[in-house]
Amino acid sequence: MIRYALACEHEHPFEAWFSNSADFDAQVERGLVECPLCASRRARKQIMAPAVTGTSKTAPAPSPEAVQTMMMQAAQKVRAHVEANFENVGDSFASEARAIHEGRSEARGIYGNATADEVRALREDGVPCAPLPPARPRPETLN
Repeated sequence: MIRYALACEHEHPFEAWFSNSADFDAQVERGLVECPLCASRRARKQIMAPAVTGTSKTAPAPSPEAVQTMMMQAAQKVRAHVEANFENVGDSFASEARAIHEGRSEARGIYGNATADEVRALREDGVPCAPLPPARPRPETLN
């Protein structure tokens, strides 16, 4: 297995694992490598430093609580970015995503609500979509 640092056409960095270099090339050509931020399927390799093992001690793994905190912070940043930069289409998400995919509506970033059946149908038809991380609970709703 080989890990590549990648970037999409919008310069969003991400990483992915492949069996070998030829596997990466084949998956990119088939449109199977997708940016997790914008869903662009135009990915390219970035320059990476080789992984070199040494004798120095590594830092201890973070605690499960620390990992959970980091993941929640990352999820909230993703949600905040979407809410600030994408259009909220509410309950029309499935129909609007399909219209954008089919070229019947202006291409733009959207978010909104969809049922599980609507999401399943979108994915089966090749319409890119992903769940939005849940909103942070308001303090007054917590015990």
